[in-house]
Amino acid sequence: MTTSDQPGRAPGSGAPAAAGAPGAPADGPPQLRSLPRWVRWTVLPLLVLVPLGYMIISAEQSRASGNDPLQNRAGRQLTQVYPPRVTQRIYQVPVPVGSRFTRYLEQNSWDTSVLYTEFLTTPGGLDTFLAQVGTSRTALVPGKVTMNAAQCKATGWHFGSGRAWAGVVLKAPGDRPDHDITVDMTHPDSPRVYVVSTVNFQHGFGGG
Repeated sequence: MTTSDQPGRAPGSGAPAAAGAPGAPADGPPQLRSLPRWVRWTVLPLLVLVPLGYMIISAEQSRASGNDPLQNRAGRQLTQVYPPRVTQRIYQVPVPVGSRFTRYLEQNSWDTSVLYTEFLTTPGGLDTFLAQVGTSRTALVPGKVTMNAAQCKATGWHFGSGRAWAGVVLKAPGDRPDHDITVDMTHPDSPRVYVVSTVNFQHGFGGG
């Protein structure tokens, strides 16, 4: 019996033929080899092209959002809406119900988070707000503006002369944020409140 006549060997070769496919080379993993050839030629390109398509779309959306000037400006300017409730709780800035012309801006860095808030309220709303942050109207120092130049630049606030300013700085221990509060008391029946609440992660969540 010649070599070519021996069972279990591929013609013209001394090596055994592949099981289930005499004389044919292996064609991928067993799971794929069990599928019809037309299925393999359909599925394999899809496995490559579909994820690639998602990557291209995602990259294009990221590039478009990064080039959107309106979206970029919105992240750097005061937004004229109420701060979300969860944001008010984190920074402990309870904006009184019924306040008007409410605006806020949140800025974050690796070690500090800051919430800038502005609102127009009533005398009762001012007293309630001050009580909730741990102070009172008697603590407001007449003529005192508590915001520094960097805070004014970030928000566009301007605390000029000719207004009845009053302010207080609250340094909170432990896990509470610090507050810089300035109130425009020019019109006592509608005080305008400016608040900068700062969370410094270097000293725990808040306070110094």
